[in-house]
Amino acid sequence: MTLEIRRASYDHPDAQKLVDRVQEFYVERYGEPDYDPTVPEMFEPPAGAFFVAYLDDVPVASGAWRRSGERVMGTEVTAEIKRMYVVPEAQGQGLAKRMLAHVEASARETGFEAMVLTTGGLQHEAIGLYEAQGFVRVEPFGYYKDDELVRCMAKRF
Repeated sequence: MTLEIRRASYDHPDAQKLVDRVQEFYVERYGEPDYDPTVPEMFEPPAGAFFVAYLDDVPVASGAWRRSGERVMGTEVTAEIKRMYVVPEAQGQGLAKRMLAHVEASARETGFEAMVLTTGGLQHEAIGLYEAQGFVRVEPFGYYKDDELVRCMAKRF
């Protein structure tokens, strides 16, 4: 199978299918969707980028970044990782790791100095992936900063 990661607009039909599926996952895991305010323009250059991964032309994963400005690790030149997701039928093939590397490289090439992210404390798979890729816990920030389940992480390039 051939993996291809393509930049897409947030409102592209394939991107929206994956966003809908990740929202369904949040409802299953947490009982509600992600309410963090998101508008498509956040993922348009130079403010951000949205990516869809295809296995043999079938959309199976997403990942994105948007300008953050959160001060971590001595810099405010930060981008926030958003919408990392792999459909269940394609999990276990290293796609999340490859998408994460692609998202990080894109943000780094755009001039960002660090990545930040927020994930839920019940997403043990995601936390393990981020820790394995060098992310460390930081003080809570953003929309869910007061949620006891929030896990905020960062990585300096």
